[in-house]
Amino acid sequence: MSTPTVHRRRLSPRPVHTAAVSTPDPGLLPGLQEADRPLLGRYRCDGRGDGWWWSPEMFALHGLPPGGALPCLQLLLDGLHPADRHRTADALAAACAGQPFSLELRAMRTGGAPRTLVLVGEPRRDADGAVTAVDGLCIDVTDGRRRSEDDRVQDLEAEVAQLRTAMASRAAIEQAKGIIMLLTSCGDQVAFDLLAHISSHTHRKVREVAVAITESASGHGRLPDDIRGILHDACPPS
Repeated sequence: MSTPTVHRRRLSPRPVHTAAVSTPDPGLLPGLQEADRPLLGRYRCDGRGDGWWWSPEMFALHGLPPGGALPCLQLLLDGLHPADRHRTADALAAACAGQPFSLELRAMRTGGAPRTLVLVGEPRRDADGAVTAVDGLCIDVTDGRRRSEDDRVQDLEAEVAQLRTAMASRAAIEQAKGIIMLLTSCGDQVAFDLLAHISSHTHRKVREVAVAITESASGHGRLPDDIRGILHDACPPS
C-alpha cells in the first residue's frame, strides 16, 4: 500500500478547543506509567496541528493546573525558554508531515529554576499512511543532570529509546486496527478487541500481531497461518 507524499508546513500557534482530539488510551503505552519513573506527560495534536489534548501530567510538567487552560501550541511554547520555541514549533510541523522527533528543552514556567524536559513526537497514520495526528510524550530529566555526563547521556538515550519503542508499538496497533476496521466495517474498540483475541490465541504480543497484519497488507510479508485463520473466521471473504 502506497504512502502519500506529504509536505512540511509551519504550525500556527493559535488556541483551539480540546474536543477536536480524542483522549489517547494509556494502556497502549506499556511500562511508562510505573511509580518509579519520573513524571511523564502525554499529548496529542491532530494532523493539521490544530486540535490538542494534554494529560494532567503534561499540565503539571509546565507548572499549570490540570484543565486550567486550553491546550494548544502557544500554551506549550509559552512555557519554554525563548531560544527553544522556534525549533519546537518546527519539529511539530515536521511531525505533522510525517517526521518523528525528540527534543531536549528548557521549561521556564515552573516557578523556580528552569527544568530540563525531553519532548517526543510520533506521527500517527491511518491505514493509507496519511498522518492523522501526532502522539507525544514529555518527561522531566532535570534530576539526571546531577549525575556524571556519561551517565546522564546514557540515561537520556535509554529513556528516549523506550519512548520511541512505545510510540512505534502504538503506531503499529493503530494501523492494524484501521485495516481490520476496513475489512469488517467494525468500530475502533471491536478492532482492538480482535487484536487482543488474536494475541491471546496465538501467544504473540499485540504489537507483533499488529506488525504482521500491517506488513501483510502492504505486501512486505506473509501473514502467519494462525493469525490468518482467526482473521478468516472474523471476516470471511465475500
